[in-house]
Amino acid sequence: MSNSIRSEVKLFSGTTSKYLSQSIADYYGHPLGDITVHQFSDGEMQPVINESVRGAYVFFIQSTYPPTENLMELLLMIDAARRASAGYITAVMPYFGYARQDRKDKPRVPISSKLIANLLQAAGADRVMTMDFHADQIQGFFDIPVDHLKSEAIYIPYLQDIDLDNVIFAAPDVGGVKRARTYAKHFAKPLVICDKYRKRANEVAEMTVIGDVEGANVILVDDLVDTAGTLCRAAGILMERGAKSVRAMCTHPVLSGKAYERIEDSQLDELLVCDTIPLKQESEKIKVLSAAKLFSRAIRNTHEHRSISALFVEG
Repeated sequence: MSNSIRSEVKLFSGTTSKYLSQSIADYYGHPLGDITVHQFSDGEMQPVINESVRGAYVFFIQSTYPPTENLMELLLMIDAARRASAGYITAVMPYFGYARQDRKDKPRVPISSKLIANLLQAAGADRVMTMDFHADQIQGFFDIPVDHLKSEAIYIPYLQDIDLDNVIFAAPDVGGVKRARTYAKHFAKPLVICDKYRKRANEVAEMTVIGDVEGANVILVDDLVDTAGTLCRAAGILMERGAKSVRAMCTHPVLSGKAYERIEDSQLDELLVCDTIPLKQESEKIKVLSAAKLFSRAIRNTHEHRSISALFVEG
């Protein structure tokens, strides 16, 4: 498709993601579209798109962290655009909520991330763009294209500028080994694993370290940090095993419950997060790196029918 006939791009933001959407729009060089979300007295929402989207490439930017109204608002915006004859609708979800519920790990529980995928498609999304799913296989829940961006494109340049010797990368649990190995392979550094056992959700009962961290500057790698229990426990055990320092990189700062208090009291030197979810409070230990430039480039490549993987795949 030539530039002369390519459909116009329209960027819209959900209510709670405007801080990130505005940065994405600034990098893209295109203003955010005019949308109003009316709210009835009982809390019911009605998004109104205040400009034509007929035939346009429409991108709705909204992270679906709690409350669930964020997800509902995104679904309603998609439906409004579909009924207004938008040409192509992409749900840009920097943080994809309910991604941790990707399988039945006990009887009589939902596979919530599959349900979210169904809802997005039913609303009328033609494409989904997100970053660092909790589990890569969630892409298989969709029958539409999914652009799965990687925070490696943000964190690797940052790490290259840090002057640390004897670096070792660590996975805070067995499920995060693949993610941590990506960094270890890129920097040609060793990898260790913190093997944890849970009695119940958000509570670590026991943890052991597989590998030697004596005298090393350890960098923990994870996709999200919720209560920070696992992360802080891992940092403490790594220091007990002789680590010189412990840092962590977690893409999505869910940070619920006593997370901020735990991080401040932990042996973590630094916690790197992206701005897929806004921080609830300031912390000297938490450093935020923006995902706006990466998403703006991915949006442009989508519109121009260019490769998305080229943004984060080596070589």
